[in-house]
Amino acid sequence: MKKKIVLFAPLAITIGVLDVVAVSMALYEQNVALGIAVLLMLAASAAAFYKIFTVNLTMNRFYRNINAFLTPYQKDALLSFPLPVVVFNQQGEILWYNELMKEKVFAGEDSFGYNIHDLFPNLNVDQPCPPSGYGVDYKGKLFTAFPSKAGHEAEGLNVSYFIDDDKLKRIAKEYFSSRPAVAWFMIDNYDEMLQTAKENERSQIMAEVEYVIETFVGNNHGIVKKIDKDRFFVILEDRYLRGVIENRFNVLDDVRRIEAGEKMPVTLSIGVGREAKSIAEAEEMASQALDMALGRGGDQAAIKTKNGYDFYGGVSKGVEKRTKVKTRIVATALLELIQSSSNVVLMGHRFADLDCMGAAAGLYYAIKEMGKPAKIIYNEKTSLVKNLYERLLINGFEDAFVDPEHAINYVGEKTLLIIVDTHTPQMLEAPQVYEACKDIAVIDHHRKMVGYIDNAVIFHHEPFASSASEMVAELLQYIGDKYRINAGAADALLSGIMLDTKNFIMRTGVRTFEAAAYLKRMGADTIEVKALFASTMEAYQERCKVVASAEVYNHCAIAAVTEKIDQIKVVAAQSADELLNINDVYGSFVLYPEGEDVIGLSARSMGKMNVQVVMEKLGGGGHQTMAGAQIKGTTMKEVRQKLNAAIDEYLNTLNPEPAAADAGPVQIMEAAPAAEK
Repeated sequence: MKKKIVLFAPLAITIGVLDVVAVSMALYEQNVALGIAVLLMLAASAAAFYKIFTVNLTMNRFYRNINAFLTPYQKDALLSFPLPVVVFNQQGEILWYNELMKEKVFAGEDSFGYNIHDLFPNLNVDQPCPPSGYGVDYKGKLFTAFPSKAGHEAEGLNVSYFIDDDKLKRIAKEYFSSRPAVAWFMIDNYDEMLQTAKENERSQIMAEVEYVIETFVGNNHGIVKKIDKDRFFVILEDRYLRGVIENRFNVLDDVRRIEAGEKMPVTLSIGVGREAKSIAEAEEMASQALDMALGRGGDQAAIKTKNGYDFYGGVSKGVEKRTKVKTRIVATALLELIQSSSNVVLMGHRFADLDCMGAAAGLYYAIKEMGKPAKIIYNEKTSLVKNLYERLLINGFEDAFVDPEHAINYVGEKTLLIIVDTHTPQMLEAPQVYEACKDIAVIDHHRKMVGYIDNAVIFHHEPFASSASEMVAELLQYIGDKYRINAGAADALLSGIMLDTKNFIMRTGVRTFEAAAYLKRMGADTIEVKALFASTMEAYQERCKVVASAEVYNHCAIAAVTEKIDQIKVVAAQSADELLNINDVYGSFVLYPEGEDVIGLSARSMGKMNVQVVMEKLGGGGHQTMAGAQIKGTTMKEVRQKLNAAIDEYLNTLNPEPAAADAGPVQIMEAAPAAEK
C-alpha cells in the first residue's frame, strides 16, 4: 500500500526543487537566479504555513461541530474517546485518528494520509450505516466499524468508530462451525438385495456398505453408530458438513457402486437435521428429512433446516419393494376407517387424468358395495378424462359424481375424505372440502414434496409404484372379493396404469403386472381401455405441429406452443411423449400457454434424465420420468430461458452419464404442483 501525502506533497516537492535550484545557482555564482530561487522558496514556505493553518482551521471547525452534539462534560473528551476513532475526507484520505485507533487498529503504525478504502475495502460511507455496522479486518484482526458523516456537508468530513470484537467473532465462528448436525443413513433396498444375494455374499455386501459409511464419516471427523440392520446414526460438525455438501454427498455414489445379488446396486437415503437448537431437535429434523428422502424415491440426501429442505441426488429409479406387508396393513386400516364413517368423499388433483379418475372409480365401487354413501368430486370444465367419464356413467356410476362447488354439502362430522394421485393441498380439486374434513386418507405415488398433507389418518405413499391406480388395485385385493368391483371400474383402473406406464413400458415392476392381472380377472377389457386414449383428428394434427416445431437443446427436445389449442394439456403431454423417440434425447419439454400470464410445462424422459429435478428448479414436480410445472406472471421467452438454465445446471452435474451422478441441490420452500400426465 502506498502512503498518500495529499495535503502537503505538492508544497514539499516544490520547496525541494527550489532548494536544488538555489544550491546549483550558488555553485555557479548566478546571483540573479539565486535571488529568484530564494524568493520562490520563501513564497512556497509561506504557502506551506498557510496550508497548515487552513488544515488546523478545518480540524478546529470539525471539533466545534462535534462538540455541538456533546454535553459540557464531554467537550474535552474527543482525544480520550473510549473507542478507536478515525476522521477522513470525501476522497477517503485519513486526516486524524485518536491514540486508541493507532494502538488497537493500526497496531502502532502511523497511517496518516492513507486512504480509508484501501485499508477497509468494504467500508461504505455513501450509504446509511446499518445497525450492526460493517465487519472489517486489518492485518488479520476483526473489527466492527460504524461510519457516519461529520460536520457540514461542504466540509465533506467523515468519522468512523471501531469496536474491537475480534475475540467475540472468532468464538462465534467456532461455535457455529462446531454445532453438531445429526444424520440418519438408511439402506433403501436392504431386504431386496439380500434376498437375491448368495449366502456367502451377504456378509461381504454389508461389510462393504459399512466400510464405505464408516470411512465417509471418519474422513469428516464424525461419529457413526449402527442402530439397526439397515440404519446408521451419524453426528457431524457443521464445518465438515459444509464440505460434504460441496462434494454433493459423494457417499451416495460410493455406496451405489457396491453390487448385490443379480447385479442390483445398493442405494442409500440420508436425512440430515441442521441448525437445530438442540441435539433432540436435530434428530427429529433428521428423521423428517429421511422420511422426505424416502418419499422422493430414495438414493438421495435431504437436509432440513429452519428455512426448508435441500435435496441432493435422486437421479436413480425408485427401488421396487416386493413385499406387500404394508399394503395389507393399509388395506385393513382403510376398511375399518370406511366402515366407521358416515359417508366417503373421493377427490384427486386438478385437471383430473386417467390415473386420478381410475383410482377414485375403483375405490368408489368398492365403497358402494360396502353400503356406504360415496361421491367423487369431478370438475367437468377442466377434466382431461371425458371419454372415461362418459363410459363410467353407463357402468354403475350414474350417481357417483359431484362438482367441486357443491361437494361441501356432502361433508359431515364423520365424513371420510380419500385423496388419490396427489399429496399436496395446493393441487386438490376442492380445497374447501379438505379443510372441512377431519378424517383424511391419502393414496399417492408421486415423489414427496415439501408442504405435503401431514394431518392424514392414513398416508399411503409409495413412490416406486407405477401409478395410484396400481396402488388402489392392490388395496382392493386385500379388501377382499366380498366387495368386488365391476368391469367399468376395472377398465378405469387399468387405463390409469397404462397411462402412467406408457402401455407397460415405463416404471413397470412385478407388482404392476400383478395388479393388471387382477384387473383382467375383474373384467377389464384392453380394447375398451385402448379406446379411452383415442383423440380427435384435430388433436392429432395439433400434436404433429407441436412435434414438428421442436428443437434439440443440450440433449433435450423442447417445443413451445404459441397458438391456442383445445385440450392443450393433453396435446402437450402426448407431444412430450412423442419427442422421446428422437435419437440422443434424454428428456422432452413442451411449453404452452395455460391461461392469462401462466405458462405450463410438460416434461418426460426415458430414465436417463430426472425431469422431476429439472421441474423442481422451476417450481414444479412429479416423477423421474414424468413431471410438470406452472409459472405465473412471465412470458414464453422468459420461461424458455429459465428452462435452458435449469437443463444446463442439471446436466452439468452429470459425470459422465446422466443416470449415474448426483443431481445437485434443489431447495424447495413451498409445495410444487404435482406432475402433469
